[in-house]
Amino acid sequence: MAHIRLNKVVVDFPIVNASAQSLQLRLFQALGGKLTSHHQTVVVRALDGLELDLRDGDRLGLIGHNGSGKTTLLRVLAGVYPPASGTASIEGSISSFTDLTLGMDPESTGWENIVFRCAFMGLTFQEAKRLSPAIAEFSELGEYLNLPTRTYSSGMFLRLAFAISTSIEPDILIMDEMIAAGDSQFIEKAQRRLREVVDRANILALASHDMAMIQKTCNKVLWLEHGVVKQFGPPAAVVQAYKDYVAEGGERAPRILDAVSTAASG
Repeated sequence: MAHIRLNKVVVDFPIVNASAQSLQLRLFQALGGKLTSHHQTVVVRALDGLELDLRDGDRLGLIGHNGSGKTTLLRVLAGVYPPASGTASIEGSISSFTDLTLGMDPESTGWENIVFRCAFMGLTFQEAKRLSPAIAEFSELGEYLNLPTRTYSSGMFLRLAFAISTSIEPDILIMDEMIAAGDSQFIEKAQRRLREVVDRANILALASHDMAMIQKTCNKVLWLEHGVVKQFGPPAAVVQAYKDYVAEGGERAPRILDAVSTAASG
């Protein structure tokens, strides 16, 4: 059994002494959300009062412009960002593909990084050692696993990270776009593996700009605009509403200058 329940979740990112750093303010506001000012601290509200209930079998698609709050929501689901207010109740084991290389050390060998990354995903040392041979075989890196990963090409490093991250069977799978890994010869095998992991997960949360993928994969779609739910419901209806909104010019970046001026004056 897996269950996700968010109740009026708010996520804030305070930017201390930001009133004198106009460029930083503009960059943070471009990420989405709302800006408010508290003396010398500007706060980016990345999620505002979000509610969500997902159960076994649910496949949630997250859509919206860059900076709408999709990645922030995924990180709340993964337990990376705690809510500033509201509650996030997550039941079930989690595997997050928002950053496949978290927990890995470029100065350590491939074998050591298998253990590090597995531990980061919540496995015990014994579980990591048990999975290591299968991970090594899937990665196809052979003797390179005895070398520090800083000597790997970017493709080799991603292949190892992908092999590790897809080696467990989570109850809840969190993804920022459907990923592939490595060179063309490896990609087909990686895609088969990824489909298997997605199919086995009890709950999937997927953020993507690929509307066809969202409609094919998901049974529910959540459309975010600047950290607020714009629409939630069946994929066909929500995706069409989003496409119409974009076609009408509704998908625009926040008004940076006015908001920055207001925040800086506080």
